[in-house]
Amino acid sequence: MREYLLTLFVTAAVTYLLTGPVRKFAIAAGAMPPIRDRDVHREPTPRLGGIAMFGGLCAGLVTAAHLTNLGAAFKLSNEPRALLSGAGLIWLLGVLDDKWGVDALIKLGVQMIAAGVMVMQGLTILWLPVPGIGTVALTPIQSTLLTVALVVITINAVNFVDGLDGLASGMVCIAAVAFFMYSYRIWYGHGIEAAAPATLFSAILIGMCLGFLPHNIHPARIFMGDSGSMLIGLVLASGAISITGQVDPDAITSFTGSTRNTVHFMVPVYMPLLLPLTMIAIPATDLVLAVVRRTWNGQSPFAADKGHLHHRLLEIGHSHSRAVLIMYFWAALFAFSAVAFSVNSSSLSIVLVIVILSGFGLVVLLLPRVRPRAPRWAESFVPPRYRNRRRRLAAAATAAEREMHSADRPALHGSTAVGDRTATQDRRRVDSTRV
Repeated sequence: MREYLLTLFVTAAVTYLLTGPVRKFAIAAGAMPPIRDRDVHREPTPRLGGIAMFGGLCAGLVTAAHLTNLGAAFKLSNEPRALLSGAGLIWLLGVLDDKWGVDALIKLGVQMIAAGVMVMQGLTILWLPVPGIGTVALTPIQSTLLTVALVVITINAVNFVDGLDGLASGMVCIAAVAFFMYSYRIWYGHGIEAAAPATLFSAILIGMCLGFLPHNIHPARIFMGDSGSMLIGLVLASGAISITGQVDPDAITSFTGSTRNTVHFMVPVYMPLLLPLTMIAIPATDLVLAVVRRTWNGQSPFAADKGHLHHRLLEIGHSHSRAVLIMYFWAALFAFSAVAFSVNSSSLSIVLVIVILSGFGLVVLLLPRVRPRAPRWAESFVPPRYRNRRRRLAAAATAAEREMHSADRPALHGSTAVGDRTATQDRRRVDSTRV
């Protein structure tokens, strides 16, 4: 655990320290596109934040390679090198897109090429645990297609959700923390060394997001751009591919006791592979809704619009910060619920907690639509919009009346409490000769 934490802190520190110089470079390079109709920020903001995040990724991999335990992952597996190769391609694509813009079909093609490069170097899905059947081995063609599909879906899901300050980096950080807990439990709890690369990828991804987030929270001083959103999406997908493609379910069966229990144990892994519905449930939902919405309207699935989930939160009355926190909450609920089910899938207490938290999230989500009026004794503790409307209007009228009366009265000066004095006031002079 100490080596993972050290790698995380180095990644976060390098990302944080590089973001400031990268911001100055982005301004000098003109990577500040004008504000578009779908944007929610009011001033042009520099992009290219993915340069700092890629620097943090490289620093994290170099640090891990020189550590005692994590260094063994580089000797036993080629997955870290495969990740770096794919990340380099996707990062270069993002930098070009942030500066000059790249056609959507070209971006999709390069994303598939980056996924194919990782497959060629061994970062691929070899088998899947299927409920009711057990472990299903995949042919090379099936493995390649499934891996490429997962990478492309995850990259675009994260890219689509990157619309508010700190939203994408925070949500991916939450997903990475949940995935780190799951993969570390497999590696350390069950002694399966094949889960070490996935745990390493999750730790590095947490560091990348934490290092960039202080510069990106509202109001953001720099955006990660496509160079950052596609990069963290690829790293997140690589962790899911690694733990599924290299961890043999038969090795877990010796700890769970049966193949059926193993399948239930692997649920949080194969669900992200199918559509990702757990670790990146909110971005995946936003991606599906965007594709359906644009296709229904006769537009290209890659055409930009202002109908994403975070835009809808702003439309119903949430502030920028509250919309981001709501998205954080739902991302954490989905991700950590999956981890909880992997530990104990038959616990009713977990289901009860999830139901209660979901109800709380729905109440907060619909709060701008329903504005309950607080009682008189609690009005001083709640925002003005939750106070009684009649009392607020009466108080405003009373204040206006007081201001009107105070304007009609002459101003008082000093301790004499005398009205205004004019310079032409008639004053009698005393003749000293008559005294």
